[in-house]
Amino acid sequence: MSGIINYIRDNEFRINIYENKVNIVNYIDLLSMEEERISLTSSIGRVIIKGNNLSVKKLLNKELLIVGKINNIEIGD
Repeated sequence: MSGIINYIRDNEFRINIYENKVNIVNYIDLLSMEEERISLTSSIGRVIIKGNNLSVKKLLNKELLIVGKINNIEIGD
């Protein structure tokens, strides 16, 4: 039973990287969206995704799907 409760209450920040896609779960705030740069805050600091033709395909409460040519992901303060 505790496994189900932990799954439902999942608050862990995660980045899943796929070919030309980045799925981000449990972020705090979306700071900026540009075609070559998307910036957000998370529990581990600021996250900056850099690339070409970036767009947000899914924008849900605490979940974000970014598509485009991903060149770099920076995580830090």
